[in-house]
Amino acid sequence: MTCFGIEEEFLLLDEDSLVPVALSGDVLERIGGAVVAGRLTTEYLASQIEALTDPVRSGAEAAGQLTALRALVGAAARARGAIAAPTGSPYTTLRSPRLSPSAHYDDVARRLAHLTREHEVNGLHVHVEVVDEEDRVKALNRLRAWLPLLLALSSNSPFGNGIDTGFASWRSMLIRRLPSSWCPPRFADVDDYRTRVDQLLDLGTIGEATSLSWAVRLSERYPTVEARVADTQLTAEDAVFSALLTRGIALASEQQIVADETDAIDASLWMASRAGVEARIVDPLTGEVAPARSVAMHLFDDIAPVLSELGDEETVRAGLERIGADGPGATRQRAAYANGGIAGLGALLHDGTRATGD
Repeated sequence: MTCFGIEEEFLLLDEDSLVPVALSGDVLERIGGAVVAGRLTTEYLASQIEALTDPVRSGAEAAGQLTALRALVGAAARARGAIAAPTGSPYTTLRSPRLSPSAHYDDVARRLAHLTREHEVNGLHVHVEVVDEEDRVKALNRLRAWLPLLLALSSNSPFGNGIDTGFASWRSMLIRRLPSSWCPPRFADVDDYRTRVDQLLDLGTIGEATSLSWAVRLSERYPTVEARVADTQLTAEDAVFSALLTRGIALASEQQIVADETDAIDASLWMASRAGVEARIVDPLTGEVAPARSVAMHLFDDIAPVLSELGDEETVRAGLERIGADGPGATRQRAAYANGGIAGLGALLHDGTRATGD
């Protein structure tokens, strides 16, 4: 069975104000050698921690690793009066983030200049193994058409600067300001991909290929295609659902996509950022504009044989039904804030990295 891997980023927030706090080094030191599977590391900002699974083959295996990693991060953060928040962007910010110590991050910050002060964003990245390079590019081309739907289903960042932004994924709007962001072009083959990346390097928009902000790209380290469109998810269950759906699309080699123009994808991404699952987006299988919920069911029906072969059909069906009933994370964050203010929102975020029974 095809391997996949999940990377998810967490923001360390003060438990009372929900302001980002630069505690990643302290939190990781407290965790020490307690990680059994996967790994934890710092990220761009000192208020971020990244959890990475080992390569896994099943949703159950991924859920086990993510749940354990989240529990470790959550407990260590709470010991420092913080929340390891599974959200795409913070409720509010002081706009004075501290970088994690790294020559690479120093270079990124130099290129981004003032943008770094508001670049407190957390994403869910899914790696899907595709051994052949040309097949990897085909999988990338297929995934790019579905980026708006993947974002609509995973939108989980409705707040910014202490207010409701009106967007389901404010993280996506912040990322839109970066060079080489959102939807990449359609690529003819591997050579075309490398040529376009080299051009971005020559322009100086990025210092190395690992800094590409495209919502889907080829991994520079692994034989994988990497989808990066999703916000960090409220729960490990949500993260696994998004990963399994991504893997299903990447491996649906017989799928017939009729609409994948970049301008239509970007416009649909904007609508998914704005309205989440309530957005109207272009259906890649028909070219028609339709509600995201309808497009999701159309996709599920189309790739059901692939999902069944992978053993993921029921898990993905249950995820679609759960989001259909409860909404994605953005909906749940808004409900928590409406019911309990900052304390209610903090409790919801706290639950996302709480150990079972804690």
